[in-house]
Amino acid sequence: MARTDTPLDAIRKPPPSQDEEARLRELGYQPVLARRMDGFGNFAISFSVISVLSGCMTLYGFGLGTGGPSVMLWGWAGVGLFVLCVGLALAEVTSAYPTSGALYYMADRLGGRRWGWYTGWLNLLGLLGAIAGIDYGAALFTGAFLNLQWGFVPTPGSTFLIFLAILLLHAGLNLFGVRLVSVLNSVSVWWHLIGVAVIVGALAFVPDRHQSVDFVFTTFVNDTGWANPFYVAAIGLLLAQYTFSGYDASAHLSEETSNASVTAAKGIVRSIWVSWLAGFALLAGLTFAIQDYAGTQNSATGVPPAQIFLDALGSGGAAALLLVVIVAQLFCGNAEVAAASRMVFAFSRDNALPGSALWRKVSGSTQTPVPAVWLAVGVAALLAVPSLYSATAYGAVTAINVIGITPAYAIPIYLRLRAGKRFVPGPWSLGRWSRPIGWIAVVWVALVTVLFCLPQKSPVNVDTMNYAVIALAVVLVLASVWWYVARRSYGTPTAYGSAREEAEIAEGII
Repeated sequence: MARTDTPLDAIRKPPPSQDEEARLRELGYQPVLARRMDGFGNFAISFSVISVLSGCMTLYGFGLGTGGPSVMLWGWAGVGLFVLCVGLALAEVTSAYPTSGALYYMADRLGGRRWGWYTGWLNLLGLLGAIAGIDYGAALFTGAFLNLQWGFVPTPGSTFLIFLAILLLHAGLNLFGVRLVSVLNSVSVWWHLIGVAVIVGALAFVPDRHQSVDFVFTTFVNDTGWANPFYVAAIGLLLAQYTFSGYDASAHLSEETSNASVTAAKGIVRSIWVSWLAGFALLAGLTFAIQDYAGTQNSATGVPPAQIFLDALGSGGAAALLLVVIVAQLFCGNAEVAAASRMVFAFSRDNALPGSALWRKVSGSTQTPVPAVWLAVGVAALLAVPSLYSATAYGAVTAINVIGITPAYAIPIYLRLRAGKRFVPGPWSLGRWSRPIGWIAVVWVALVTVLFCLPQKSPVNVDTMNYAVIALAVVLVLASVWWYVARRSYGTPTAYGSAREEAEIAEGII
């Protein structure tokens, strides 16, 4: 049942019981998804979506020309610290509201229907942009592998076809149910950690020559066309900020996780700090192993890290490490499809999307939202279409992910801060650190949202403009227009089938 704008759960204490099915009913939903994921699996899905072997590797070439080694290394360290603050603050709100809707549900409960509406649309844009960015990056690396092995020359058209094949693979895997997704994510954690160790170890011990510490931590490179080094360094933070996104996956899978009020919150935080350490080691290992900077940037493979592998280890070693990276990226994309499809399902469950009646359907055999899976991969395919015509489109796709999903992280955090003592924490809480960490998170998100709407290359023309801002504008306009169509039917429900619901109806509250 839809409710009014009164954020009831912001002022009413949740039940003391930690029975997650009972808590879900208290939050308004009848459980329909299979709760088959444990705490490690929940952490694993966010860690897999962050995927340092996806984000760091696919945007490494972007980083080489947008600030160079110093911005990549110091930017990673600084961005990771701020993102950890965002994750800590978001985890606290997730503990109070463990639902598949996650960010938009939190915003709706804490601020009202419009807050939830726009948060949901931003979150959806970011998640779908993430699928496009991750799987297109995997397609680029697959093309580089084929180039090393068989002399295949990647073109925009062939790369796009590989991208579509990867999307179909991920759709198929997600249709088998959350148990398979959980198993794959658990394998993914160890694949990523061992993969980073193997790559860094190989690059540290095999090459005869390495770059100096001074080169890795102080070299600044500007190939953007912009003269201001501070602007360039700021734009260069996209590598780190793009990689550090997607940890809300733990929240989106909370209706399929045991003891989600605690494990989903822990999953968010753990995925960030483990990725922070692993990513720094990976970026340092790659950068120390660069043999020819210009040659790396202009690699015939189309993928600078592949050229680093090739120069440092030879074709056999390069091919082996590329396979490690590609498999990690496939794990990452599969996890992102799972998270995005749950967001589509949840948003449709509350009648927020056109065709909601279709997208919220769940398979009786696998308890998986099948139509939502297909919608997620279909829209991701459309988002990557500009890559057929623009060399800078991939950077824009990654920026779409950042400017969509990052504001969606901050909105429930801001509303939690605004609610003050009206907000009742769940079993996982920051205590007295909640407000200072929350405000750091909100300010950081506001900064990066503006930053990644700005143009990345100069001069700005059709080929170099940042299309992310257009995607953001289109989604906000669509959300605003659709609000006037669906506002009467959209709304998060009150407690499902409970005495509380009957009492509130009697009192005229809902």
